[in-house]
Amino acid sequence: MKKLTFAVGSAWTALLAFTIVCIDQILKSHMPIGSENGFTYIAFVSWAVYFFSGCTLKDGIRATLGYVIGIGFSIGIILIANAFAGLTTFFCVPIAVFIVVFLVLYLEKLPWINLIPAMFVASGCYFGIMNYVPDAGIGTAATVELIYGFIGLLFGWITIAGKDVLAKLIEK
Repeated sequence: MKKLTFAVGSAWTALLAFTIVCIDQILKSHMPIGSENGFTYIAFVSWAVYFFSGCTLKDGIRATLGYVIGIGFSIGIILIANAFAGLTTFFCVPIAVFIVVFLVLYLEKLPWINLIPAMFVASGCYFGIMNYVPDAGIGTAATVELIYGFIGLLFGWITIAGKDVLAKLIEK
């Protein structure tokens, strides 16, 4: 890769990062929770999920599916933990995590929905919202994370597609 191509690709990626922050500045006031701080971190984390998924459109779709499944399984953890809360307060969450993670790992055997790291990343972000954003509920946390997660995954695709186009233009 030529130095100019690398520099232009880096500038392109920096411009996209700039754009994500601007989008958050506008979008955060329209979110049902977290309007004072926004959720840029979720977009950046899911952007990274796109990169570690393989950087193809197919892998981006797999990452998106994994992200959605991870949020769904996080909701499952909460519901299962609530079901066990009457039996044991200390073990209700660990039991729920054990059950859900056991099931999640079986998805590794299914094409298109086998990107387990994307599920864990989405779950981590989901519980970050649930634990640290005032007034977060199951649905509002899922809504916010899906919106910002899709932004990040889309920007992952835009990053690679844009860098490819720019490289072809420069290296003609």
